[in-house]
Amino acid sequence: MARDENGKGLTREEIRNEVDTFLFAGHDATASAISWILYTLATHPEHQTKVQEEIDRVLAGRESDRLEWDDMPKLEYLTMCINEGMRLYTPVPIIHRQSTKEFTIDGKKFPPGTYMSIGVYSVHHNPTVWENPHQFIPQRFSKENTAKADSFSFIPFSAGPRNCIGQTFAMNEEKVTIARILHKYTLEADPKVEVKLKAAAVMRSLNGVYLFNKPRH
Repeated sequence: MARDENGKGLTREEIRNEVDTFLFAGHDATASAISWILYTLATHPEHQTKVQEEIDRVLAGRESDRLEWDDMPKLEYLTMCINEGMRLYTPVPIIHRQSTKEFTIDGKKFPPGTYMSIGVYSVHHNPTVWENPHQFIPQRFSKENTAKADSFSFIPFSAGPRNCIGQTFAMNEEKVTIARILHKYTLEADPKVEVKLKAAAVMRSLNGVYLFNKPRH
């Protein structure tokens, strides 16, 4: 029933396309992100411990270990680690766009209808944008640093009017899944397996991601 400023609503095809995006964000891309974030925390135990301490504080004194909707904003350090994990291992490494009007880049004009591929992974690892781009530093996404950052320097869900409609849904899926796992287990990466990236529609591992889990309680 939504309408834009001109009173125009979505067509049935547009509604279907948005639902497809929700399903994609809630399935393949989110599963990829969760896998890589867990792997990153397993290989950075000091950050994993901080996340576990935060989860323990949120769930302290409860009979159930289930997270509630109101708990989501309280998981601040986990959110920082999720964002930094998606920066390092960009779930959707490339996005595509088609221009609707003429535009100019570095003095070269491009006509309407130009197709463009945007290397999101490259943006997230650009040393002119990110200092020490290959290091896992969750503090990059503190409230203070985020307020100072360029809004197009971190685009795991794309950006602008065509950004991912399911990004809030996907972020909350990641928070709940990762928090439930780390509340119960401490993760360690298998030192015998060298994980190798494979960029496709979503970021995958060429040879899998192998983790050991140890019960915490």
